[in-house]
Amino acid sequence: MTTGEIELSAGTVAYRDTGGDGPVLVLLHGLMMDASLWDETITELAADHRCVAPTLPLGAHRHGMRADADLSLPGVARLVAEFLDRLDLRDVVLVGNDTGGALVQLMMGDQLMMGDGAARVAGVVLVSCDAFDNFPPGLTGRTLVLSGRLPPRLFGMFMQQMRLRPLRRMPVAFGWLTLRGDAATARWIRPVLERPEIRRDAVRTLRAAAADTGLLLAAAERLPRFDRPALVVWARGDRVMPPEHGRRLAALLPRGRLVEIDDSYTLVPLDRPTELARAIREFTRSSATA
Repeated sequence: MTTGEIELSAGTVAYRDTGGDGPVLVLLHGLMMDASLWDETITELAADHRCVAPTLPLGAHRHGMRADADLSLPGVARLVAEFLDRLDLRDVVLVGNDTGGALVQLMMGDQLMMGDGAARVAGVVLVSCDAFDNFPPGLTGRTLVLSGRLPPRLFGMFMQQMRLRPLRRMPVAFGWLTLRGDAATARWIRPVLERPEIRRDAVRTLRAAAADTGLLLAAAERLPRFDRPALVVWARGDRVMPPEHGRRLAALLPRGRLVEIDDSYTLVPLDRPTELARAIREFTRSSATA
């Protein structure tokens, strides 16, 4: 896997790219996470897929964004579309977990309005993600968005407590997001603790989310128009993203199907990467055959 950086309209975005032939997967992470969310799943898929995972400006990125960058979720969705254009990625399958799945839904709903980037999408995989009225999602999301009301310096002080594992494992933090991924969550919080420009970006994103809590309800109304293959993968024991939301999403999508996974919380790529990779591989094979 190679790592690279690309200069986009909002600023510099780092990404991981396995290269190679096969279906192209573009994998999107959630708030306060980076592309490493997907590392184990990518390891499973890289033999027969090209996997591209950008680290989006959602609070664990490495480069501060421009002062005029739109860091709302619709703004970041447009940034993903720009990313696809600039790398000339075609017929991609967009894969989104947690808030990354919200970004995928925004691109699905707005595919006719978002230019060539969304037109490059051949299919989608939604993995235990924000949906409908669950935005910000659960106790974890609501706590994070409330903390975004603080000035960036105080937000950084609030996040300092996440250095302690017992606090990271609380339900208001990462405790209900992953069963097995604490090492990853400890790594993800470092940029916001160490760099003031990342704290400023994170606060901007969180405040934008707080200002538009009906965003995904509006997106859901447009999902029945998405006529491309769609897979919904949900953690059966998810405590942040209600499992019934996965069933509702699959039912809304004309070509949707549902896979439920046991022994996992929201971050299925950390908790059950092999099972997730198997579901994605079966989906891309069946889509190609169809």
